[in-house]
Amino acid sequence: MAIERTLILIKPDGVQRGLIGSIVERFERRGLKIAGLKLMKMTEALAAQHYKDHVTKGFYKGLVAFMTSGPLAALCVEGPKAIEVARKMMGKTFCTDAEPGTIRGDFGVSRGMNLVHGSDGPDAAKRELALFFKPEELFEYSRALDAAVVSDEDRA
Repeated sequence: MAIERTLILIKPDGVQRGLIGSIVERFERRGLKIAGLKLMKMTEALAAQHYKDHVTKGFYKGLVAFMTSGPLAALCVEGPKAIEVARKMMGKTFCTDAEPGTIRGDFGVSRGMNLVHGSDGPDAAKRELALFFKPEELFEYSRALDAAVVSDEDRA
């Protein structure tokens, strides 16, 4: 099982509600490593690239308006099966359907404001990370606790 990287966005509602620290803490407590982190504002051009697969859908304009409405936190998280782990941690897309114990299940109450985005697969993660981070903004480093979190088998 290889180490993966994935994009996580803490959306403008999560930033406005002061949940950046609580959400980042969940990923770190799970054992995922933060390889990149920044506060930024999504432009309409970036939203168009990021959500290009949704451009013909009825919710597209509202989604772009929401995502460009204020700052968001962009994270690159890394670890074994990071994409799958992160998506399970986030919970179902609509907060009202998300299980307790997930980010959306614990913090969300709205269908339209669902706090976080996570890449849905390896190809999406690679594409999305390149949209939000320059190569020099992503870091390779070892943590003292890595040996207690990630087995040699998971590093292969």
